Amino acid sequence: MRVISGAFRGRRLVAVAGNATRPTADKVKESMFNMLGPYFDGGEALDLYAGTGALGIEAVSRGMAHATLVDKAYPAIKVIQQNVALTRAEDQFTVLKAPVERALASLATAHQQFDLVMVDPPYAKQAALTQLQELVDLNLVKPGGLVMFETGMDVVYPAAIAGFTILRRQTYAVAQVLILKRNEA
Repeated sequence: MRVISGAFRGRRLVAVAGNATRPTADKVKESMFNMLGPYFDGGEALDLYAGTGALGIEAVSRGMAHATLVDKAYPAIKVIQQNVALTRAEDQFTVLKAPVERALASLATAHQQFDLVMVDPPYAKQAALTQLQELVDLNLVKPGGLVMFETGMDVVYPAAIAGFTILRRQTYAVAQVLILKRNEA
């Protein structure tokens, strides 16, 4: 597992020991960021269910100004901290140890908004549309902001999602990626 492109390109990231965390494969990660737009010009990213922190680190490597990495598992937080240290740009990251729901409430209370939200939940505990609604209700996604879900194949997305434009839907062997853009109005 490595950083694919940008400022931290080629850096090898540490994986979480055991089977509790499923890191995104490098090929899928590269494809996901190519769909998002290969590079960013600043902005705030939010990586939910961060696991190793690889998606948030990739976003900053490709030009996001800052990423907030959220996970509730202590072993994952330790690995995220190690991987952030490998970037030598620790000030561009905030690591939160909390369940996603509590982290979202805390971020909303702080009036934070994000240009890019990446949601990669454990496949057995997917509630993508519920979490998307929570992001909207808490006003965490900026108008024009992007939301990317990586889920298992069993999640069925509707043909249209209120308040968003579906930019891409891509399937892989055991995963699917959905990229949404929040409408401006």
